[in-house]
Parts: sequence; structure tokens; C-alpha cells
Amino acid sequence: MHVCIIGAGVIGMSTAFMLRQKRVQVTVLEAGSQVAGQTSFANGGQLSYSYVAPLADPGVFKDLPRWLLNKDSPLRFKPALNPQQWRWLLHFLKACRGDVVRRTTAQMLTLSYLSRDILHDWQERFNLEFAHQTNGKLIAFRSPGPFQHAREQAQLQADMGSSQQVLEAAQVLELEPSLQAMGSRLQGAIYTPSEEAGDAYLFSLALHERMQNDSDYQLKLNTPVHRFVMEGRDIRAVQTAEGEIQADQFVVASGMGTVPLLRQLGGRPLIYPLKGYSLSLPLEGLDQAVPAISVTDYEQRIVYARLGEVLRMAAMVDIGFNGLDIPAGRMATLKQQVKDLFPGLPLEQAQTWAGLRPATPSGKPVVGASKLAGRLWVNAGHGALGFTLACGSAAILAAHLTGEASPIDDTPFRP
Repeated sequence: MHVCIIGAGVIGMSTAFMLRQKRVQVTVLEAGSQVAGQTSFANGGQLSYSYVAPLADPGVFKDLPRWLLNKDSPLRFKPALNPQQWRWLLHFLKACRGDVVRRTTAQMLTLSYLSRDILHDWQERFNLEFAHQTNGKLIAFRSPGPFQHAREQAQLQADMGSSQQVLEAAQVLELEPSLQAMGSRLQGAIYTPSEEAGDAYLFSLALHERMQNDSDYQLKLNTPVHRFVMEGRDIRAVQTAEGEIQADQFVVASGMGTVPLLRQLGGRPLIYPLKGYSLSLPLEGLDQAVPAISVTDYEQRIVYARLGEVLRMAAMVDIGFNGLDIPAGRMATLKQQVKDLFPGLPLEQAQTWAGLRPATPSGKPVVGASKLAGRLWVNAGHGALGFTLACGSAAILAAHLTGEASPIDDTPFRP
């Protein structure tokens, strides 16, 4: 069997690698000039296996007015005359119900634990280098309300098998002294000792390098797919500038590029871009104390992760801002918020980045066979958890493609 995968980000490359473990011939088509050069390039870096609470949450209704009226808030919204935006928002608000959040959390934990086990297996067997470390994760809270809600979420996830600790402020600072600047504003934190961090770009590159001498693996860069070539109801090939590329099965794993491709077949996927930003600061020669543990500053929605000799700081959700430009005002806000916590960081030396997280309203990715056409599969919509869920999503898809049983109940993620 020959499978053509559209997209060479962390989702596409994980899918390709899993299929090669099953001796399936793979061709990966990437519109850009490099592996994982877009959404996977400089994301937050946290492998958040035990904390997969969706963005859609009942607390959103209370926070929305404050966010929308503050230009420096972690969430910005620009309304557009775009039916896709309003469809997505309507379904997002429907997902902000307690019963939906509990169900989604349980389903996502199952997928994330599968993904964790596969990544550990690959790392042990193939010695993949991607700045990986198991250094734990702290979600720090500045306000009592969100902290209490987090306690309840931690209990919910504990009932589902997650192991987390609720720490008071003094315990947080004893564990991670670099957060001293929070001072009396620090209420406490949720600590997950088993959480991990890694560089999604380096991970994707490592997968490619393991396969590049394999005669049944081919990567074609600078090769956007223009359209599907049909034979009746089935896809026979994809049309590119180089001509038609034929395969037995086709997987769309191209992040936000998934939407226009499926629209060609009459699909209306509920995947919308949530724009985010990051700073990557080299740590060599730096005297300022930085977190040894991965940290999420909850109210600011900023994540801090040490990736080898780089500190990655990622933040913000901008809805309705779909370009890859980096607005000066938005980046100035991020830098100031980081400086408030770590005043000695030379952020002028940091690499800036913007990316579009392809998110579904519920936060659950779409993984499986599409009903739009025969021989078509989808692996997309992972939002901010793309790296966390990549290996598990690849396992589900590869199992179905090769006629095996899915390793978990994947019903909640099917298109």
C-alpha cells in the first residue's frame, strides 16, 4: 500500500513514521520549504499529557468581557464577515458546558496517554534527539477563583487516572524559586511531576532523518496540493505543480491547510486558526534565573519551557487574526509580561514567531476516514496540543489504514 500524506508538520511526520513502522510506503507532500516550518516550528514545547483541559470551559463566560475590553489580554477577538468564524464560535460556546468538558477531558486523556507511551517507545528504540526532558509542569495562579477551579479540574482528572498535586504559594516557590517575582499575587499552582517538554520542530526533523534513507519514504518540499483528482467517488491522485501524484490512500494533515482542501470536496470542517506567538531565547551565558520546571502563568496564558539551551515562551490566543505577521504591539505586550516575571531576561535577543493553531471548538482533533470521498483520511484540528497528541493520533490512523484494531476507542475523534 502507498499512502500520500499532505503536510510535513509534527502531525504529518508522526503519521508517516508510524506507517513506516508498519511497512507502508509513504510519500509526504509539504507546501513549505522545510519540515515542520509552520505551526510546529516554535510552539510552546510543553508535552502536556496529564493536563488536557479544553479551552472551551464554563469559566470562559465570566472571563470574556474582561478579555475583550483589554487590548493587552491573552485573548483578542476581531469579528469578521466570515460564516466559518461564527459557526466555530457558536459550537465553541456550546462546548463550554460542564458535562461536555468532563467528557472531553476523559477522551483527551486517553489519547494523550497513548501518545506519551508511543513517544517514549520511539525515543528508546530510535534515540531521537529533540531537547526532550521530563522536568514536570507547574500551572501557577494569581487569583483565587481560577485556582479553586483548577483544584476541581485536578480532582476530576485524578478520578480519571491523572497524578497531580495542589501546591500553596510557599510550596510553589520552594519548588521553583525563579517565580519569586509573583510575590503576594501567587495563590498556588497545580504541579504534575511527570509532565515533559520537547521541541516539536526537532522531533519532526528527527523522524525525517530516521526515514530519509528508506527507499519506501519520500518527502517532497515546496509541493502544494492544488486539487484532488477523482475517479468516481474515490481519490485517484493529487494535482501538484509537478503533475499528478498517485497513491492508494490520502491523508490530509496540513493544519489550517486542511480546510481549503476539504472544501473542494464539499466539506465544512469546524477547524479555525487560533493565532499565537512565541519568543525563543538562548540561555548560554545568561545569569537570570529561569524556570527549571515548565511553567504556565495561567492568568497571562504564557507558557515557559526549557528546550535544551533555549527558553521558549509562548502565549496568547488571537481569533480573527489569520496572517503570520507579528504585530509590534502584541509582541511588546508579551515581552512586558515576561519582563514583569523575569526582569533580567535580554528579550531583545529572542527569536520572535507567530503561528496558527488549527483548533476545533471542543479541542478534540479530527482523526479518521472522511466521508467526503473514498481513500481520504484526516488527521487535523489538534489546536495547542499538536505535539502532545501527535503520536497517538498517528497510531489511530495507521491502525485503521492497515486494517488493525484501534489502540483506543477513537469514536470521539472520527470525522
